[in-house]
Amino acid sequence: MAADRLRFHEMGLDNRLMKALADLGWAQPTLIQEKAIPLALDGKDILARARTGSGKTAAYAVPLIQRILASKETVCEQAVRALVLVPTKELGHQVHTMFRQLTAYCARDVRVADISGKADLSAQRPILMEKPDVVVGTPSRVLAHLAARNVTLSASLEALVIDEADLLFSFGFESDLKGLLCHLPKIYQAFLMSATLNEDVEALKELVLHNPVTLKLQGSQLPDSSQLQQYSIQCEEEDKFLLVYTLLKLGLVRSKTLVFVDAVDRCYRLKLFLEQFSIPACVLNSELPVQSRCHIIMQFNQGFYNYIIATDEHTVADPTVTVLQGKKRGTASRGRGKDEEYGVSRGVDFHNVSNVINFDFPKTVESYIHRVGRTARAGNPGTALTFVSHTELDLLAQIQDALAGGRALKPYGFKMEEIEGFRYRCRDAMRSVTKQAIKEARLKEIKQELLNSEKLKTYFEDNPRDLQLLRHDKDLHPAIIKPHLKNVPEYLSD
Repeated sequence: MAADRLRFHEMGLDNRLMKALADLGWAQPTLIQEKAIPLALDGKDILARARTGSGKTAAYAVPLIQRILASKETVCEQAVRALVLVPTKELGHQVHTMFRQLTAYCARDVRVADISGKADLSAQRPILMEKPDVVVGTPSRVLAHLAARNVTLSASLEALVIDEADLLFSFGFESDLKGLLCHLPKIYQAFLMSATLNEDVEALKELVLHNPVTLKLQGSQLPDSSQLQQYSIQCEEEDKFLLVYTLLKLGLVRSKTLVFVDAVDRCYRLKLFLEQFSIPACVLNSELPVQSRCHIIMQFNQGFYNYIIATDEHTVADPTVTVLQGKKRGTASRGRGKDEEYGVSRGVDFHNVSNVINFDFPKTVESYIHRVGRTARAGNPGTALTFVSHTELDLLAQIQDALAGGRALKPYGFKMEEIEGFRYRCRDAMRSVTKQAIKEARLKEIKQELLNSEKLKTYFEDNPRDLQLLRHDKDLHPAIIKPHLKNVPEYLSD
């Protein structure tokens, strides 16, 4: 019952931390926060499984900040006291933002540094030499700094957090993590936070935890049907483009929407296709600079645009991920300059996403959970629509069985014959979206975002207001735009 729930003011937290929680509008802790924070304050090691969007980041950030504030009352020496390991740069940026919000009234006493970005080690060295209280980074980046002797942890570290623990090994960080552990002291408090408890998490548990308390909250890995509506619709390749055009152009799908594809080329093919109908969308993929990716997410969260086309590439390219049994479609494009620490479907906190569209079918159950988990967060309603070809019906059955015994995804009640009148317009648009147009769009976007990235890193640090003027959903236009496709004729919309 709500009346029996533990509240933040009953946890003995510092007044400065309480003020920050009030500014965030958090009246009471989520279930994972209510259970984990008191245990963490008691010094327990914690293995926590809670579904995406449940507040796992604050569940470890609050007790870490409280512990540092308490230690500063008796110890004046500055040192790195907590290390937060994340699988992707995007999640590192998000975790850093959360810490900054929670330390709004104690920023001088609790310093936080995010070293997960792509900056040179030499550029990050001065930050680490100041010995921030909390360091956030990917295992490979932290290990590189340890090897360069830019930071030492063996004498000062008090707490280790591994966020999105179920993803670390699948992102190829196993050897980095094992190498990193050699640089840690023998005794420290540890947290493993995960959306799923798989074999990788069990392996991590043996490596880093000592007599942990295990929290398995919310039996379902996704919200129930009263909050999250999940649908599937059987359609082949051409029908996918026809359907997404119809849903967006006629307003059948409204508000913020994430569209997931499985390759970079597919990302630009869909963007150029939608441009033909004057439907603006921005893309997120591993080829874009990390500053641009984080800025796109920030602007999307602020409501600058409604549609993001995102690639979910690791489940395609990573051989360590357990792939759903069945026939595969084409693999991701072998583009140059891909960021191995990219991740959008996993862990990143998109705000107020109303819809997720799986334009390309996810390759694993975990990928489906992480994609769909971007919507229906923090008690808000959400909808997920998955396109399924006839070759993927067995894969759909595997997801159904894994989630809810075959009842999770309902058939989407949509009659394709009612939109047949739009098919000729889609074919007309697709003729302009050639392989050459996609290649040119890809190159243009990368050049444009590299320029934006440099601006983000330098000029916009001194001119934060101008940051809002930089948009990422502008038309690329390498395909021939046919003006007559912009508007929907009345005889088709009736």
